[in-house]
Amino acid sequence: MEIQSLGYVGIGASNLADWTDFATKWIGMQVVEQGNSVRAFRMDDRRQRLVIDRSLADGERYFGFEVADEAALQSLAGRLDAAGVAVKREPAALADQRFVAGLISFADPGGNRLEAFYGPLIAETAFQPGRTISGFRTGPLGMGHAVFHVKNIDDLLGFYRDLLGFGVSDYITTPFRAYFLHVNARHHSVALIETGKQDLHHLMVELYSLDDVGQGYDIALGDPEKIATTLGRHPNDAVMSYYLRSPSGFMLEYGWGGKAVTPGAWTPSEVTVGPSLWGHERAWLPEEQRRHARDMRLKAAEDGQRMPVQVMAGNHEPTDGVCPWWDAAKAG
Repeated sequence: MEIQSLGYVGIGASNLADWTDFATKWIGMQVVEQGNSVRAFRMDDRRQRLVIDRSLADGERYFGFEVADEAALQSLAGRLDAAGVAVKREPAALADQRFVAGLISFADPGGNRLEAFYGPLIAETAFQPGRTISGFRTGPLGMGHAVFHVKNIDDLLGFYRDLLGFGVSDYITTPFRAYFLHVNARHHSVALIETGKQDLHHLMVELYSLDDVGQGYDIALGDPEKIATTLGRHPNDAVMSYYLRSPSGFMLEYGWGGKAVTPGAWTPSEVTVGPSLWGHERAWLPEEQRRHARDMRLKAAEDGQRMPVQVMAGNHEPTDGVCPWWDAAKAG
């Protein structure tokens, strides 16, 4: 299929100053001034990854997915047309605003505005983070992932899996239903969480260094009301992360250590440990579901659930010497 990654996200919001402070000082993005009504933010060599636009209504959003070239874009548009999905070939003026060569727009069954594009423009200057970080893990993995609240997963799963070509990485049935969908080696670029409403649940960005996440958490602890989910680790994508309340109300996950999947050669399975291996106390869950999630984490600890840390080459150093206890634990 044509879609390769999540390329950019646009958010309608009037509080540009709040977003600028949040995206630069808390997250480490680079602000790019684009007039009085727009703030754009860089994460890498792309001209922009996150756009906050007060000319859009609060809560209005768009999600841009990258394809390889114009032929791939036309192929996707044709398949959407054939399936009865309304597709708009967007004008060059909008492509210029998105800093891409061309794009189309359409909606998923939940009403989320999706865009598909090709030819992203590269910035002429190097990325300058808003605070000291090692950088964001982007490239062919895209800017991160988007997770949607949905009324009923079955209404959207076929659209993303069968029509757009996302692969199912894994899924959860308790304490809530969720499906995790990939288009590249990132464990998921889109996920659907069945909560009985339609909205954006969270965006996720991944850092190159665990210390980036830990130092960001120290910043967040200075204003703990902004922490929506405490530091913890997921059992399916292996990410260590915490979640912040963004200036627009949805959450932003700040993480490190995501594992890779193999598109086209991956067998999905149900995740029965979790939804977190440890931590991730979710202030946003109803009390009964919070207790259930906590019981699941305590059961995982009691059962000795462990998983390897996912590291990149050159981003770790083996411990000197041999630990007899660790050798025995692995053998057992």
